[in-house]
Amino acid sequence: MSFFDDAIVALLPMIPKVVTKRVAGRYVAGASLADAVSTVKLVTSQGTCATVDILGENAERREESEEAVSLYMRVLAAIRNENLDTNISVKPTHLGLRVDKEFCLGNIDGLVAKAKEIGNFVRIDMEDHTTTTDTLDIYRRLRESRGSVGVAIQSYLRRSEGDVRAVATQDANFRLCKGIYVEPLEIAYHKMSEINENFMTLLEIMFEAGSYVGIATHDDELIAASERLIEKSGLGSKDYEFQMLLGVKERTRREIVSRGHKMRVYVPFGEDWFPYSLRRLKENPKMARNTIRELLKWDRFP
Repeated sequence: MSFFDDAIVALLPMIPKVVTKRVAGRYVAGASLADAVSTVKLVTSQGTCATVDILGENAERREESEEAVSLYMRVLAAIRNENLDTNISVKPTHLGLRVDKEFCLGNIDGLVAKAKEIGNFVRIDMEDHTTTTDTLDIYRRLRESRGSVGVAIQSYLRRSEGDVRAVATQDANFRLCKGIYVEPLEIAYHKMSEINENFMTLLEIMFEAGSYVGIATHDDELIAASERLIEKSGLGSKDYEFQMLLGVKERTRREIVSRGHKMRVYVPFGEDWFPYSLRRLKENPKMARNTIRELLKWDRFP
């Protein structure tokens, strides 16, 4: 980023929430389940499917996680009742991993059981490196006992190749992404060239194992390289999918769909929209500049 972009990013936490919400709303369906349902219907009308995520992480009390589980159960009921083409994504720390691992396992297990009952699926998201081992263990245990569950893998983590080789099988289901958390150099690659190279290494390992992969990237070079690997591997359109965030590179999303690939859009919602929106804006200086413009307009025209 330029010095100007760095300065804008530094200002973001000081911008009034009402202004940030006006600009960053493109990244978040809204605060309510009804907002999420409406957004899923919109994106699926555009030839994609979706995954719904309730925003929140690092729950410190059992009650917080239990509330999240209850809301996820309502999401699954809405998926069934509205016949929505979407699954759900969950963060282990939102569902109690920081409180107690077995408590978290039980919470995710209940959601996986319900999802399986209605013919649906649960994706376990990956968070910072302190959660990786526990998250993969929860995934393994639920895959063996329930099925209908997948896990995310981050290509910027140095350990990921070993993790993938340990769990990649024909019935494994991955979301492969770069990763967004700030990690120490000894744990994570920092050069984008290394992250991208590892992304393609992991994707090839997954394909060779017969695993299903959600290729989660907005990087044009990685998209093109993934398409070449798909063709080289002789995969059909039901053997993988691409995934993108709500509100990001929508033209690219349409182009991927037009080339015959399955596309899944990540649809987050919930009261904790502000931290998520700030993270998205920090990754996208152009949108951050738009936020500053909105603030100036707000000051002029209250």
